This record gives sequence, C-alpha cells and structure tokens, in this order.
Amino acid sequence: MIEESTGLFTIGELARATGLTVRTIRYWSDEGVLTPVARSAGGYRLYDAASAARLELIRTLRELGLGLDDVRRVLAGERTVAQVAAAHVVALDAQIRSLKVTRAVLSSVARRGSSAEEMTLMNKLARLSAAERRRIVDDFMAEIFDGLDAADPDIKNRLRFMTADLPDDPTPEQVDAWVELAELIQDPEFRALMRRMVAFNAADRGPDVPDGSSLWFMSRLVQLAGEALRAGIAPEAPEAEDVLRGLLGDADPAAVLERLTAAANERVARYRELSALVNGLDPQPAHTEEFAWVVAALRARAGR
Repeated sequence: MIEESTGLFTIGELARATGLTVRTIRYWSDEGVLTPVARSAGGYRLYDAASAARLELIRTLRELGLGLDDVRRVLAGERTVAQVAAAHVVALDAQIRSLKVTRAVLSSVARRGSSAEEMTLMNKLARLSAAERRRIVDDFMAEIFDGLDAADPDIKNRLRFMTADLPDDPTPEQVDAWVELAELIQDPEFRALMRRMVAFNAADRGPDVPDGSSLWFMSRLVQLAGEALRAGIAPEAPEAEDVLRGLLGDADPAAVLERLTAAANERVARYRELSALVNGLDPQPAHTEEFAWVVAALRARAGR
C-alpha cells in the first residue's frame, strides 16, 4: 500500500504498479540497484515515484541481458546507456558465434553418428580462437616453406588462401572440413609431402623465372594432356613424345615425374577439396585423368 503520511510506496504497492514480483524487487534492493528512500516505523522499505521510474529502467536493462554490474554503472552515471549497449552488442556477437559453432558441431555429430571421442576432438578444434586457428596455418606454412626462398610466391599465396579460417557462421559441412583440414596440416607426413612439392617448385625456378611459372606449367599440362586424351593418344605411343616435349622443354623428366607423383597424391587432392569446403567454394577440378596420362607417359620412358 501507499504510506498515507509520506506518499511513499511499499514493495507490495510497487510490485502491483510495475507487474514485477515482490521477490524480484527485494532482490534488486538487496543487490544495491534499487535503494529504498526510507523505512516505515515497522522497518519496511519505502520507495518514491523516482524509484518506480528507476525500476522500469532496471527491468529494461535486465531484459536486454545486461548484468547487475553494468546496471549499477548506468544508474550511477559511470557509463551511458549507449556505451553499455555497444559493449553488450560485442558480447552478444561473440555469444552468437559460439552458439552457431555449437549448433554446427552438434548437427555434424548427429549426422555422422560420432563417438564421444570424435565429438570431443571436433568441438575442441572448432572452438579454437581465430588467433589459434591462424597459428596452426602459420606453423604449416612456415615449415613447408622454411629455407626455400626460390619458391614461387604465387604458390605460397595460393596455399595460404586455401587454408582460410572457419567462418563465423559455419555449416556442419564446414565444421567437418575444418576439423579434418586442421588434423591434416598438423600431420608431419603430410607436411613433409607438401614441402617436397614446394622444393620441386623451387628447384625448377632460376633467378629469371617469373612468378606464376608453376601455375602456368600445371595449366599447360592440363591443356596438352587433355588434347592428347581427346585425340586418343596412348601414353606409351610415339606421338606422346611430342606432347611431353611441348610440356617439359629442357626439364629433367625424372624430376618432373617425381613432382607430379607428389602433386597427384590422394592426400593433396583431399587437402584441396577440404580447403574449398571451408572457404565455401565449389571444389576445383582435380584433372586426375590429365595428370595420370602425363605420369604414365613419363613412366613409359623412364627406362629408356
């Protein structure tokens, strides 16, 4: 009721006026965000009209998800509502990103029927911070390019793009791909394989070889081998000599064979496929038939 002699509100009256429970108002009073203006002769807390307005502000801030510490700062004038709101938006964005990752992980676990161990690993890798994910990629890049200053910069840029970060709103498929990709690029055997490929590239490049030459070589391989396949030229046929000559020039056929064997490795192909999934791109053609034709043609002549 309203205290007749003072015009102040009891907790019960304030509760009826605002629609809040007595328990909630008492809790906020105990926490120091709604201080009574006086006490009745019986020791009951009393509030004025300003308290009712303050209570509405507290309720609004709490409904928006702000903690009592932030509410106190606003009410004390230490921070403006705008400042607190901006900080809360940042916190909510982080929470939303976390929830999206959680949803993607759980969807993937449900779809794949993952074991508890698989789920734990998937959740751990998916929840790495952006900085931690970048560190995995940086370590991978540093190891495979260490000391290979002659490597084509275009290859390095391409590999870094291919291991791009997990997006803020990943699909279950992207979580799957990132988890597998993270395990792959941390595997010592795969790193050694990729380093051999980069080393082949560096050995092919002299001081006057322009950037992008390796990418040009692969493009040329796909073109010439594709033409040979369409023309029905077998890798061991004499006509294949002209195709190889147009592709290799003065390069050592044995070195090119070793390089292509590494490039055609199933794990390298999987690396490309996973990278495309993480980046939200359509997988690039593997040109498996073209690579196989050139490898077969080189092997057919290796013993000659």
